[in-house]
Amino acid sequence: MDTKVAVVILNWNGKKLLEEYLPSVVSSIPSYAKVYLADNNSSDESIDYTQQNFPTIEIIRNKKNYGFAEGYNQALQSVEEDYYVLLNSDIECAPNWIEPIYEKMESDSSIGICQPKILDYKNKTHFEYAGAAGGFIDVFGYPFCRGRLFNHIEKDEQQYKEDLKIFWATGACLFIRKSLFKELNGFDESFFAHMEEIDLCWRAQRTGATVYCVPTSTVYHLGGGTLNKINPKKTYLNFRNNLVMLLKNGHTRYFLIRLVLKLLLDGMAGIKFLLEGSPKHTWSVIRAHLYVYLKLRTILKKRRALRLKYGFLSIDTIYYKSIVASYYLLAKKTFNSLKF
Repeated sequence: MDTKVAVVILNWNGKKLLEEYLPSVVSSIPSYAKVYLADNNSSDESIDYTQQNFPTIEIIRNKKNYGFAEGYNQALQSVEEDYYVLLNSDIECAPNWIEPIYEKMESDSSIGICQPKILDYKNKTHFEYAGAAGGFIDVFGYPFCRGRLFNHIEKDEQQYKEDLKIFWATGACLFIRKSLFKELNGFDESFFAHMEEIDLCWRAQRTGATVYCVPTSTVYHLGGGTLNKINPKKTYLNFRNNLVMLLKNGHTRYFLIRLVLKLLLDGMAGIKFLLEGSPKHTWSVIRAHLYVYLKLRTILKKRRALRLKYGFLSIDTIYYKSIVASYYLLAKKTFNSLKF
């Protein structure tokens, strides 16, 4: 039987994670799916471990550590299945996690990208920070999830059990049609890591494709396996890539006003880090903005190319308000309390 789904795990020196999580992946794979390990030139024994214990897994060897974005772009050049599943190495898979999403995408050709429900591996009754039950952004490009606003993470009480059109699917477990990934030329490699999946989903929707969360599929994510939440480099990448993404894709209507307000909000975040005794994170915010100012011509060139090819769309999964104001000023702590 020809395989239709490629489950591709990007790895860099992650032998311990593979030992912990790979068994659940392999044991839950249906007959029409195949597992690949895309290795970013690891120096540990990741490849040897995988070959010895899971000989059916195909190894893709990248020449160096390309990071998440370019790492997947390089690896997927040699993968021919109709659907790609980009799976973090710190994901435990529940039984039958592929089938509901595969069937959903097969039944509706307009769906280009999907994700399952993501629960916390360490606290399986609660959603996980990176993805939960589907991602959204506000008018200033700040991301949040159905089940997670800022650091407020909800307990999974089946309040988000319906399939729902969302704005972005988490890169921790992202299903995408091969044809769409190729159409978009994959991830923006300048992102390196963090928010590249949001940018990908935004560009996908500009082609007319939709993005869904299918909660009947469940996986459990450890999170922070590469860069944890308190790492200043993660702060830098998140602020930098968020601003780049907004500059590339933001709708022209009121764009300059939104951009100025976005810069002010980022400045407030930097001050908040400083008051909390985290000057390294404040410096990360400053560095992120310096990068964008230095690369502005290149970023705007990408914006023009996307505008000429796809135009701009008014996307109904964008929260056309400020999630910062809704959360901190109006005390809206759950997704269901928001009004789109």
